[in-house]
Amino acid sequence: MKALQLTSWGQDAELREVAEPDPRPGEVIVRIGGAGACHSDLHLMHDFTEGVVPWGPPFTLGHENAGWVHALGDGVDDLEVGQAVAVYGPWGCGHCRRCLSGAENYCERQADLRAAGGGLGFDGGMAALMRVPHSRWVVPIGELDPVQAAPLTDAGLTPYHAVARSLPLLRPGSTAVVIGAGGLGHMAVQILRELTPANIVVVDQRPDALALASSLGAHVTVPAGDDAAAAVSDATSGLGADVTLDFVGVDATLALAAATTRSLGHLTVVGIGGGTLPLSFFSIAYEVSVATTYWGTLPELLDVIALARAGRIRADVQRFTLDDAGDAYRQMREGTLEGRAVVVP
Repeated sequence: MKALQLTSWGQDAELREVAEPDPRPGEVIVRIGGAGACHSDLHLMHDFTEGVVPWGPPFTLGHENAGWVHALGDGVDDLEVGQAVAVYGPWGCGHCRRCLSGAENYCERQADLRAAGGGLGFDGGMAALMRVPHSRWVVPIGELDPVQAAPLTDAGLTPYHAVARSLPLLRPGSTAVVIGAGGLGHMAVQILRELTPANIVVVDQRPDALALASSLGAHVTVPAGDDAAAAVSDATSGLGADVTLDFVGVDATLALAAATTRSLGHLTVVGIGGGTLPLSFFSIAYEVSVATTYWGTLPELLDVIALARAGRIRADVQRFTLDDAGDAYRQMREGTLEGRAVVVP
């Protein structure tokens, strides 16, 4: 079968012929209906070098995956062949305290494992079939279309986790600022709309992205640029944001986040754009908590899928064939991609 593989650091992925996987005991083979293309894949291709992580190429890309159970290994009795499923992305040891609580994204033994998940050291979903080494990472999705479900496993789960950790601050009269309304940001707008009464302000440099955010529930949209901080201030009556979610993570967006987050607020950096946030006593408001997040927990993925099955959130998807996956990454790199790219093998 064909697979889009990263064969070495520092280069684009390439289509290769690989053997079809057979299930070993405890494993699940998923027939892929959709595999999300993520901006972090570009970092894998072009920014990572040997030794940055304790694993490496070659492996098949695709860490946002959904499809149907194709085959089951011995001992797997909680799934059925043909069942529609999504794949939880971050694969931990399964035995530490965090993994046992469902937070495999923060596995205490991750540095000792030989991969971080499917599409991240292990073979991912940009192929017709994907091996999932343990059935606990395979989640039924009911009637959801796998193409729509695939982005939920990262583009939905990651902002859900970022919002959930700040829910106590998002009371009536509060404001949440979303910087970047792309693949993750447009999902964050919907999650904020569904889970909180907050006023939602979205900042992006693309008019189409701002229009999409407005259609999804943003109360105020602000063009990125020199006047963005003043516009956010106006939208919050001069108070600033209780929660700021930066889905870009470059110097300019981090500076905007620091300038617009009010005292006692949360500034959460989700995007891995490579920027830095200079921190000193007076560089941010008093008692602002600055955090990064990585993905989300398995119980949170169940919440995200439940929201999608109820029709309350939906990924804005562009479909690409496996042969055209390179074009998806090109559009992503150029900033012309809207919503989330999903490769359909």
